[in-house]
Amino acid sequence: MKDVAAMAGVGLKTVSRVVNGEAGVREETAERVRRAVKELGFRPNDGARLLRQGRRTSSVGLIVEDVGDPFYSALTRAVEEVARAHGALLFSGSSAQDPERERELALAFTARRVDGLILVPTAADHGYLAGETAAGTVVVAVDRPLAGPAVDTVLCDNEGGSRAGVEHLLRQGHRRIGYLGDSPGIFTAVERLRGYRRAMAAAGCEARPEWVSMGRPDPLGVRLALDRMLAGRWPVTALMCGNNRVSVAVLRELAGRARRPALVGFDDFELADLLAVPVTVVAQDSALLGRTAAQLLFRRLAGEGGAVRRVVLPTRLVVRGGSGMPVGWVADSGP
Repeated sequence: MKDVAAMAGVGLKTVSRVVNGEAGVREETAERVRRAVKELGFRPNDGARLLRQGRRTSSVGLIVEDVGDPFYSALTRAVEEVARAHGALLFSGSSAQDPERERELALAFTARRVDGLILVPTAADHGYLAGETAAGTVVVAVDRPLAGPAVDTVLCDNEGGSRAGVEHLLRQGHRRIGYLGDSPGIFTAVERLRGYRRAMAAAGCEARPEWVSMGRPDPLGVRLALDRMLAGRWPVTALMCGNNRVSVAVLRELAGRARRPALVGFDDFELADLLAVPVTVVAQDSALLGRTAAQLLFRRLAGEGGAVRRVVLPTRLVVRGGSGMPVGWVADSGP
């Protein structure tokens, strides 16, 4: 502003009035200021101006596990569209399932005075956000609940969706069904494993320890898990996969094997319907997750009160194929 004032031959207050569209400046003087602004490439700091005026910064933060994951990409886009409709900017980042990285991002966003924060929680304790929520920052948890301050939360029916996927395999005649899930410390992974176990128990089927594998879907881990599940006298005839990354990792590993169990995946994924054997999935609407969380956030920012809300969105079973009994396999014998 000092450079603009010097070039236009006016005071700082005059520059401020012109930049902010205030009255009280002659048109000739205002035009000199505008020419100086254009020549110098001056850009007013809207965030600083709003803070000085005690107003919101019209920005929100979003932290997901991995913005490159198609599930989180769709969620991010939905949040961005809602923010744009409210005239707000969106800052986003990936926690990479690292609690410390999540904390750094959350505190970096709040230090820049975002009005609200939407978070896919990773940390086991979110007490570090207590001071921020007390200071007025609105926080909404999405996909998983927050372990700390009581905040609005938007989830999918993880247990029910997983149960529906296993029940579909049971209806196809399978009794020996394996389960491959994500890291056991993740809320969604625990809920989906619970759905698998409950569906198996309700059908009177044993969920043997060697038929369950929980961990990040790296190629070696998936290979070893499948070796275990497909070995022995009573190999599994079907698999329930706990998320889209697990499903893709399993399909890659099975491509080189003669023995191919049936498969149902939790989360849809690109080209699942175009494979030689289309994959049946339990689909959750990640865009609806993001949109619902963002709408809750902006309603709170607009002054909506009331008790903390917990919204659980339904999943749906998309039957395509690949879940019937593999040729030559026997389902109703063995444990």
